[in-house]
Amino acid sequence: MNEIIEPLNPIAFKLGPIPVHWYGIIIGSGLALALFLAIREGNRRGLPKDLFADLMLWAIPIAIISARIYYVIFEWKYYVKHPIDIPQIWTGGIAIHGALIGAVITTIVFSKKRGISFWKIVDIAAPSIILGQAIGRWGNFMNQEAHGGEVSLSFLQSLHLPDFIINQMYIEGVYYHPTFLYESVWDFAGFFLLIFLRRVNFRRGELFLSYVIWYSIGRYFVEGLRTDSLMLGSLRMAQTISIALIVGAIAILLYRRQKKMAEARYLDQANL
Repeated sequence: MNEIIEPLNPIAFKLGPIPVHWYGIIIGSGLALALFLAIREGNRRGLPKDLFADLMLWAIPIAIISARIYYVIFEWKYYVKHPIDIPQIWTGGIAIHGALIGAVITTIVFSKKRGISFWKIVDIAAPSIILGQAIGRWGNFMNQEAHGGEVSLSFLQSLHLPDFIINQMYIEGVYYHPTFLYESVWDFAGFFLLIFLRRVNFRRGELFLSYVIWYSIGRYFVEGLRTDSLMLGSLRMAQTISIALIVGAIAILLYRRQKKMAEARYLDQANL
């Protein structure tokens, strides 16, 4: 007789009748840590102490809204029949590319109003962003979503994963690729890479562009394993956007160098 594997409870606790989901707690924790690190680095670089806190007051809600809108657009066949589900982000269903679009647009407007270089802000924020993404993927783990295709138990065991991850990847009688984990590990590696790059002599804007390239490469390959991709016809949108971002980031990097728009270099010890 097969052992019954119970999934982890996606609800952490209840405040009266209101359930508090692990998904929201994990996403919120990732955002809080990212903000803390950005503020600390911004202060070290001589930026106003309240800069990132003020930016996040706008960027976080706009990013969440744009992430949800992006997701709903590509799942409109479902949501047009279930409009009451549209605001229920705590059950999952936000797209990181939508969040990045909203956050970047917000930062562009914010930087112009504050009279501070957009590139200066996003260079400081880049390691924080990818760290927040690495943590946030564990919200998908708790919801048993953003997984890949079917695999065997022996395959998961060959990855030397702890039992709680293997058990959580057992969904309705089938084991699945823990693609949330693949992306999380890639993002954590990207965080340490960006921290390393920040400690060497680099050009303004190129730390953020390096983040875009690194994240997009990992997301392209991970997306190819997933079973819940947002589609545009036969195209996986995340893969299509990842390719566009890689090409775009490299093009911007080369263009800025050619036009001598990225001549400013700075060491880790110096202000940006």
